[in-house]
Amino acid sequence: MALEGSLTDFGLADILQLIYFQRKTGILTLQGKLDKVTLHFMAGNVVGAESRRRIDDNRLGRILLRRGLIKEEDLQAALEEHKQSKVRLGDIVIEKGYVTKEAVRDIINGQITETIIQLFSWKQGTYEFNARVVPESKVLSTSLDTQHLLMEGLRIVDEWSSIRERITLDTVFRKSGADTSELSQEELEILKYVDGESDVSTIIDLSGGDNFEISKTLLSLMERGVVEKAEAAPVIGEAVTFTAEKKKPLPMLNMLVPGAIGLSLVLSLFTTALIRGGLSKEFRAAGKIEVLRSKIEAYKFEHSFYPASFDVISSDSDPWGHQYIYRVSGDSFFLASAGADGKEGSADDIY
Repeated sequence: MALEGSLTDFGLADILQLIYFQRKTGILTLQGKLDKVTLHFMAGNVVGAESRRRIDDNRLGRILLRRGLIKEEDLQAALEEHKQSKVRLGDIVIEKGYVTKEAVRDIINGQITETIIQLFSWKQGTYEFNARVVPESKVLSTSLDTQHLLMEGLRIVDEWSSIRERITLDTVFRKSGADTSELSQEELEILKYVDGESDVSTIIDLSGGDNFEISKTLLSLMERGVVEKAEAAPVIGEAVTFTAEKKKPLPMLNMLVPGAIGLSLVLSLFTTALIRGGLSKEFRAAGKIEVLRSKIEAYKFEHSFYPASFDVISSDSDPWGHQYIYRVSGDSFFLASAGADGKEGSADDIY
């Protein structure tokens, strides 16, 4: 399957949707300004992730150490073995009995989730998907449900709407040396993880706290001059593969119609509101059209041509009870709602 292009033209949510709908197995590579991320898929779900900027075995080691889950000498021995053998650090510490499988699994699941979530903030970049066999770890063979990750992405993007212009999951902070005597215990707890190297997602990992609350605390510390931004590290070093725990889809997610999630609008605030309800018919129509567009693209993705009839995709009417306008012309299609008056070509048409 050939799938490549610009994230400006085809967003991450659309790409993940297509891979999930088609239950594809392979590797998706995304190249941005500061990072190169590779996601591994098996039957449409995420089974691993790699980041050139975030050397995740290093993050795993730091987290295990700071949480008191491993002795420093054991970690150093495991890192040395990893360097020599190229075996995943998580596999080594489990097989050596240094750390339980459950503890490593919990951290790695969080790392994969954070790696994918930070991709939703990318406004520019390129992507390429290659269908191929994906190797599995014999020690920690796992899978994360793509629907759950996409819904989590929607939730976090919504929560971050008030602060995402100031900081992201990639932002690195350093202490400014300012007085900390008036900080709360919670703020001091977060501040101890600020070291000029760990980005926001790593601090979240280390603290074990909620993404939004930790980020809000860091923003508050920055506004009060307690911490300041450090320059982002360039893309260096070799990527390290890690995998995640195999989970059953959440019951609530099993009840959702996959196409109705509206994932292609993940960076738009009104999509989240659409899912939660309460928007005008115009907004609901616009959101539904984007969902239908993704389903139409998914159809072409499988059959190499657009469906001749709209009924193949959906039997739904628009919010006013009218049929959607759908036409195919060569290698393109037209989809719209005629709006409240039901007349194509009038001012209230929605595309």
